[in-house]
Amino acid sequence: MSAPTPQQGRLAHAPVVLRGGRWWLDGGAGSVPASDPAFTAVLDDFAQSMAAADQAVANLLIRQDEASSVDPGGRR
Repeated sequence: MSAPTPQQGRLAHAPVVLRGGRWWLDGGAGSVPASDPAFTAVLDDFAQSMAAADQAVANLLIRQDEASSVDPGGRR
């Protein structure tokens, strides 16, 4: 199974944004492209980990909803 692809947009709780496949540092004075390959590689890895975690939580919620619909008494 391949790792989830990070979505365009702001990385959670961080001043970085992924736009057009490129990382940007986003601050009050504006945005600048992140150009250090080591830094952007870490951002890519972190974004993939966050996407995988989000998918895992979504899967758990789906399974929880399915279990609730099977057991109308609400017992788990």
